[in-house]
Amino acid sequence: MIYLDNAATTYPKPEIVYEAVLNHMRGFGANPGRSGHKLAIEAGRVIFKGRELVCKLFNIDNPMQVVFTSNATESLNLGIKGVLKPGDHVITTSMEHNSVLRPIKALESIGVENTIVECYSDGSISVKEIEAAIKRNTKLIVMTHASNVTGTLMPIGEIGQIAKNNNILFLVDAAQTAGVYDIDVNKLNIDILALPGHKGLLGPQGTGILYIREGIDVMHFKEGGTGSKSEELTQPEMMPDRYESGTPNTPGIAGLAKGIEFILSEGVHKIRRHEEELTKYFLDELSHIKEVKVYGVKDASKQAAVVSLNIGEEDSSEIAYILDKAYDIAVRPGLHCAPVAHKTIGSFEQGTVRFSIGYFNTKEDIDKVVTAIKDICQQL
Repeated sequence: MIYLDNAATTYPKPEIVYEAVLNHMRGFGANPGRSGHKLAIEAGRVIFKGRELVCKLFNIDNPMQVVFTSNATESLNLGIKGVLKPGDHVITTSMEHNSVLRPIKALESIGVENTIVECYSDGSISVKEIEAAIKRNTKLIVMTHASNVTGTLMPIGEIGQIAKNNNILFLVDAAQTAGVYDIDVNKLNIDILALPGHKGLLGPQGTGILYIREGIDVMHFKEGGTGSKSEELTQPEMMPDRYESGTPNTPGIAGLAKGIEFILSEGVHKIRRHEEELTKYFLDELSHIKEVKVYGVKDASKQAAVVSLNIGEEDSSEIAYILDKAYDIAVRPGLHCAPVAHKTIGSFEQGTVRFSIGYFNTKEDIDKVVTAIKDICQQL
C-alpha cells in the first residue's frame, strides 16, 4: 500500500518505536510512580526520559512542565478550558480543527466570548486582523501552526509576539508540524503547546503532549490517583501530577520517546526537506492535470506536506474509495473534522481528497499516485 494519510497518523513508524513498546510491556510493564519496586522505578524512568526528550525537541526549560495526555484533542481541551473563565474572550481562526472550535463553542454557555477570525480562501490569515480582534478581556489566542486541510502555515512567530505585547496567552496546536518544523517555545512566545504523539513525532496512538509555561494557571479537569500526596483528598497542585491522574500509557510513552530520538538523530531539517521536496513535486505534477483542483497556497515552502484536491465535481469519498480499492493508495476524504476550514476554502459541500506525505514516502510513491489520478480523470 502507498500510505498518504500521515496527517491522521504517521505510518509506518521507525522500527525502534515498535520495539520500545513491546520491550516495555514484556520487560517492565508496571505502574510508574506507584510502587518502590524495580519495575515501577524503571517505568518511572521511561516517563521522565520522555519528558526530557520533549524538552530537547521544543527548547522547553523544565521537564516538569510537560504533561502527557492521550492525544492532541485532550491537550487542547485541557489548555482551552483550563485557562478560560466566564467573562474572558478568546481569539481563534476559521482554519481550526474541531478540537479547537468545539471546546471554544462549548464555553459560550458559561459566558466565554470568542472571535473566529476569517482566513483567506487559500487558508492564510492576516496578522493585522488577529491584532484587530483583541479586546480588553481577551485572555487567549488559539491557533493551529498548519492547517490539517490545506497545510497552510500560520505566522505563529508574529502572532506570538503580538500576544506577548498585549499580555495575552498564546496556545499553539502543532498537530501537523511537531517533529517536522523547528518549534522553539521561547523564541515563538508559546505559552501552551498542544500536540499528538502519533503524527509527526512518530509515536503510537494514545499519546499526546501539553506544554504549559511556568507560572500559568491551567485548571485540571480530572482528579484521582497520582502517586503523590496520597494522604490528601484534594488534587496535588504540583506539575505535572496535577494533570496526570490515573495510570499513564507508559508503553506508548516509551514508543513516543523512541520516535523523538529518531527525529533528533535524523534532524528536523532533513525530515522537513524530504517532505517539502515530495510536496513540491506532487504539486508540480498536479498542475498539469486540468481536471484537478488543488486547494491552499500551492507552495511547498508555505505549507506542510498536506495536499487537498478534488477531481471535477466528483464526490471526494468516491475518489478516495477508488484510490484505495483499485490502486491500493490510502488517503482521507471529506471534511477532516474541520468544517469551518472547508467553508473558508469553498469545499464544504464536496469535501476534499487529502494526501498527506510522510518521511517514509518516496518519489516513486508520488509517481504512482499521479498516474492513478490521471487514470481516474480519463475514466470519469
